Amino acid sequence: MNSITKIFAVLTALEFLYIFYLETLVTASAKTSKVFGMEKDELERKSVNTLFKNQGVYNGLLAVLILLAVFAFASKTAVICLMVYIIAVALYGSFTSNPKIILMQGGLAILTLISSLF
Repeated sequence: MNSITKIFAVLTALEFLYIFYLETLVTASAKTSKVFGMEKDELERKSVNTLFKNQGVYNGLLAVLILLAVFAFASKTAVICLMVYIIAVALYGSFTSNPKIILMQGGLAILTLISSLF
């Protein structure tokens, strides 16, 4: 795995750790409200808050898997599989929720995948 791929993969992991932070640790904050385009009172609703926290844990675990693939296993194949998965989920989100999701959550994964091909 080349250095550029490692750098992009780590940046992708950091992005997902940030999403974990927003969705799980500061779920009803002004920053989370701004990033996700939702009113703070909506984020404070128990059902929405619980869903956000669940989604945040998912994103945090993706970050951990990326870091394990890069550093513990040094597996280009694992990194590629994770990036394809992230891009697929971002594509789904862009069709069902907000078209910007493909670039917001899939952009770094796309760059990582492209860099892994060289």
